[in-house]
Amino acid sequence: MLFPFLGLGAALLALSTTASAHGSHGDASDEKDWATRHMIEEHHIDTFDAGAFFSLHDFDTSGAWTADEVRKMYGLDDESNAGVSEDRKQRAVREVFAVFDPSNTGVISRNQWLRLLDDGVRLPDLGYGPGHHGDDEYEYEIHHFEKYHGEDATEEELTHPEDIEHFRKHDEEELAQFKLEQLENMQIVEANIPQKFLRNA
Repeated sequence: MLFPFLGLGAALLALSTTASAHGSHGDASDEKDWATRHMIEEHHIDTFDAGAFFSLHDFDTSGAWTADEVRKMYGLDDESNAGVSEDRKQRAVREVFAVFDPSNTGVISRNQWLRLLDDGVRLPDLGYGPGHHGDDEYEYEIHHFEKYHGEDATEEELTHPEDIEHFRKHDEEELAQFKLEQLENMQIVEANIPQKFLRNA
């Protein structure tokens, strides 16, 4: 594979009981609850248990979901939701907590999550998409590369607009890193520093 993923990818394999190798966005029908659609579209996993879902989105492995973790799980800070106001994002998170943190503790514990799911409670669909929460590499891999290319794709075959944009971002990041390294390696010539920035002896 051209873009191997560690961390999140390894967690997905460890947590899933059945993973779809090259799932399609079309697999997630409107009849499925938001968590199931999220797992299919964002992780290409169509069979999982409640504990696995919780662990996958317990990003700091604390055993409880914070407001920031719920926000990340729903992809509220992803560029796809850049047009959503901060107030609406906060209201969305409060809506999830109203359901899964009825005691107002400020976190959603694993036990509370499992108990409420057993009672038939489900994560609400807040209307902000499937919950993009991976980095650029992950999102490109899961939503474009796997769908349109496959493991045997060569660099010459990566000509879709999404491929071009992805590699353009890579080039920009590499150029910025190169310029930063050049600046860090430059020697400071005291004679070139304006007098006003020099300490008085």
